[in-house]
Amino acid sequence: MFTGIIEQIGIVESILKDLENVHFTISSAFTSELKIDQSVAHNGCCLTVVALTDENYTVTAIKETLDKTNLGAWQVGTKVNLERCMQMNGRLDGHIVQGHVDTTATCIKIENQEGSWKYTFEYDYPMVTVEKGSATINGVSLTVVDSEKQSFSVCIIPYTYEHTNFHQLKVGDQVNLEFDIVGKYVERLLAFRK
Repeated sequence: MFTGIIEQIGIVESILKDLENVHFTISSAFTSELKIDQSVAHNGCCLTVVALTDENYTVTAIKETLDKTNLGAWQVGTKVNLERCMQMNGRLDGHIVQGHVDTTATCIKIENQEGSWKYTFEYDYPMVTVEKGSATINGVSLTVVDSEKQSFSVCIIPYTYEHTNFHQLKVGDQVNLEFDIVGKYVERLLAFRK
């Protein structure tokens, strides 16, 4: 379980393909605090730490993960939003995020609003967002500003812009998208009523 509050940006140091799996080695300032089997969200995708060194850790993405996320586009040097799993003895500062990416979305517009930025995303998936609800983009849980069928916008404050990989996002880039968990359950229950 995560909150969507990014702790830091990690750097992809190496990529190793192994049959249908891909092993990503990441450098981060909190590597020394990690342990094998620990869950870490990478651009919102929950992956398990499988190997550790003093400066880097390795996670493995299987085909299912690679098919539903933007991890397959990562290269050595890619900046990745990182969040360790939530501690149950602290405040829940963001939203409830599972780290289970539903689909990818494409950034179709970026507006500089003189102090903040508005990003618009488009996706091809049967879920919808709700204005003032939440959506998690590359692991950053944000409030939806505008919501249309298969597109929505969010606004980014300067702190989020500087401390996540939003500062390098361009029109045309793909991002990982996780829909609000409550919305997913409501949608599923309504589908059974039809």
